Amino acid sequence: MNDELRSKIIQQLLDDLKAVSISPNAPFTYASGMKSPIYTDLRMTISNPVLRSDIAKGLSAEIKRAYPNATVIGGVATAGIPHAAWVAEELGLPLIYVRSKPKDHGAGKQIEGQLQADDQVVLIDDLISTGGSVLKAVEAVRKEKIQVIGVASIFSYGLPDSTKNFAEQDTELLSLLNYNQMVDYLQASDALSAEEVASAKEWHQDPWNWQK
Repeated sequence: MNDELRSKIIQQLLDDLKAVSISPNAPFTYASGMKSPIYTDLRMTISNPVLRSDIAKGLSAEIKRAYPNATVIGGVATAGIPHAAWVAEELGLPLIYVRSKPKDHGAGKQIEGQLQADDQVVLIDDLISTGGSVLKAVEAVRKEKIQVIGVASIFSYGLPDSTKNFAEQDTELLSLLNYNQMVDYLQASDALSAEEVASAKEWHQDPWNWQK
């Protein structure tokens, strides 16, 4: 993905849609109890035709570059499914999606769509924090003896736990955007002071002990 498209997506997420908010001086509290300077609601992107098209183009370009042998695009339920559909359409590839757990009725499927033994799957999710949910989807596909060659996301926090979890699962991750790019954009546009930027980057290094 070229820098112009990346900047356009960041600007739309932060300024237009406000799907990402960074506020070191008024932090958010996650369900886990963690204090954080960032809050994301990337589900909002599906309602914006221009932004979702830009995201699909960006993800498609990165998947072509990093995984040229991909034969199937997979969406991770639920937030990854619409973006996977748009990317599959852009690339002209088959689509599957992976539930968070097998259905408790019917055939009990966890994976919907057709897979062949020699397929090479790229799974798509909207947001990566620790990677837990998408890596469960990776495991579900691999249990069917199908190769997952990588995971793609719109945004990744780039936290140490995520790096560790993907390495342990021997799974590659590519993300269109990351936390530091968001902070740098806000710094360049003077939306964050030098002190706020330093605080935001401190959180990224040690999230659980930030501001303690």
